[in-house]
Amino acid sequence: MSLPAAQELADFEAQCDAWFREHTVADPGFMLPLTFMEVSTDQQFDFLQKWQNQVYEAGYIGMSWPAEYGGRGMHPEFQRIATRIMKKYDSPIMLNAIGNGWAGPLILDIGSEEQKKRYIKPMLAAEEIWCQGFSEPENGSDLGNAQTRAVRDGDEYVVNGSKIWTSLGDRAHMMILLARTNPDAPNKYAGLSFFLSPMRIPGIETRRIKKLTGEYGFVQTFFDNARIPASDIMGEEGQGWLVAMKTLEYERGAKANLAGGSFAKEMDVMEILDLARSAQRGGKPLLDDPVMRDKLVEFLIDAQALNLNNARRRMAPLNQDRPMGLSLMNKLARTELVRELTQFALQFQGTKAGYYVGDENAVDGGFWHRSYLNSFSATIGGGTSEIQRNIIGEHVLGLPKTK
Repeated sequence: MSLPAAQELADFEAQCDAWFREHTVADPGFMLPLTFMEVSTDQQFDFLQKWQNQVYEAGYIGMSWPAEYGGRGMHPEFQRIATRIMKKYDSPIMLNAIGNGWAGPLILDIGSEEQKKRYIKPMLAAEEIWCQGFSEPENGSDLGNAQTRAVRDGDEYVVNGSKIWTSLGDRAHMMILLARTNPDAPNKYAGLSFFLSPMRIPGIETRRIKKLTGEYGFVQTFFDNARIPASDIMGEEGQGWLVAMKTLEYERGAKANLAGGSFAKEMDVMEILDLARSAQRGGKPLLDDPVMRDKLVEFLIDAQALNLNNARRRMAPLNQDRPMGLSLMNKLARTELVRELTQFALQFQGTKAGYYVGDENAVDGGFWHRSYLNSFSATIGGGTSEIQRNIIGEHVLGLPKTK
């Protein structure tokens, strides 16, 4: 598909800008989550579900996905423009992150025709919310050792076991599930299978997990003889590890076919610069301190480098030497930068850094404190920062595999 004419893109951008300027709700009257991993209340969930549906009906997400499955069939550049405009107006996040970001691209990539027609449109419209069932209480980063069992029984699989850190699991309609179908396979990876599992069926129970922030974005999911249709398997039985690794390529940014919008509030270095301008240390402006100025400049450089890398990774000729290298690196660099930025913002707030959301003494309503505590989730999801460093070392730099 060739790039649309400049005037066509400009006209679309103006139309898109006008829509989000009119429809974005800056303050709904209650605290919105920073990411999809912090959706805690029915009020937050209902608001974000309606918002995603509204954006979809207006035609601003799923723009590059095939029209026959519920997308718009347009050039990806239109979606990039729409997503950029959403960020410009600080629009609310897209709720269905697991669906739009990982399950949807996976289904479009390797799913059957029936699965594409069944799942893509309700996913984009936020009519069906998705969650992820990979990590287990005893097996987090070591996904290959997953012990949740799925035993074939006629036209169904009977599932028993437990998954943990399941974002939106208590509200989801569907789960991408990694389960062991053959405990006697020659190696632990060969015994796994991948399912598109319904969540609202007998035998599935969820229990909410309270975080340090007081929010309940995660749950533990229990399977007790839950029966799921055999037709819900992705690929063949025993191919689950390969399918899971393909899914993680989307989660880690190695492949990009996202439906559009943001799943987390963007952290802007300039916001921290504005905060620093008003801060005092020892009775003097914080920016009079050359050490603090130097640190801020480092953050500005890192943020700009990430922006340039994101632009570069869309240019195939510039990625021939190390395919997927920039994409894999960006997940690590972006999540660690957000954690460091929010920590830095707390450092120059003095004693006020200890105040949290709801306290009148908290800086910016406790936003920075809350952002710092929540930043760790992103450094863990999709593979911890340590795992990411191993992947980059082995698959990008060609270093020996860790033992």
